[in-house]
Amino acid sequence: MPELPEVETTRRGIAPYLIGRRIIGVTVRNPRLRWPIAPDLASTLCGQRIHAVTRRAKYLLLAADTGQLLLHLGMSGSLRISTPAQAYKKHDHVQWHLEDDIAMRLHDPRRFGCVLWLSGEHSATHPLLAGLGPEPLEDVFDAAYLYHYTRSRIIPIKVLIMQARCVVGVGNIYASESLFMAGIRPGTAAARLSKARCARLVTAIKTVLQAAIAQGGTTLRDFVREDGQHGYFRQQLQVYQRDGQPCHHCHSLIKKAVHGQRASYYCPACQA
Repeated sequence: MPELPEVETTRRGIAPYLIGRRIIGVTVRNPRLRWPIAPDLASTLCGQRIHAVTRRAKYLLLAADTGQLLLHLGMSGSLRISTPAQAYKKHDHVQWHLEDDIAMRLHDPRRFGCVLWLSGEHSATHPLLAGLGPEPLEDVFDAAYLYHYTRSRIIPIKVLIMQARCVVGVGNIYASESLFMAGIRPGTAAARLSKARCARLVTAIKTVLQAAIAQGGTTLRDFVREDGQHGYFRQQLQVYQRDGQPCHHCHSLIKKAVHGQRASYYCPACQA
């Protein structure tokens, strides 16, 4: 699934092509995504100008004249910039035709993505966004916040930081990598973390996410950027999907465990 770095990479990639341009037409080739695309989407969007492209958690928000378009890439989706004349691929489900002969297409083989129109300007109150925690790269997500949030919570720390009400966008890959950088085992009870360890973890999460964004995200299978290229953070992975291989730092064998029904990877020597 595209995680925060992949979605932020997509946002940065598509924004220059969209901002300031008017939508000329919308083609819905398959409306059956996670939620059916509204039949009036094309008539609603045609003629509207896109003013901003922002991100909240793993959602993209395209601000137009009378509302915002809420997009999610689901399990395998991507947004790709092309021209309207370019041949469609099998799983290109929606095309937005913009001024200057620019097209943006939603490619989603598994159809778990979403395309929703939010009327007005109050997207923060939408049910999909209202209960979200802080953005991990913003100042509000700091050691004091995480330490306070972990008190009395005995679930594994990896499970906690993957919960969007705690902090958004820290998916399975980056949770494992951040915990390795912080020297914390993924199964550690959240409430056992000291202020110092919370500080290390916050710093690690920010560092790992920023590095992944700089590399264009992580391509493990489906993710591609807006230009069809892959993300290259995979080459920097320290523990994720490396079980049975030697740790790059101490040469102990990376182990695998399951927390919250998700695979976790850690070094038994580097992480305590």
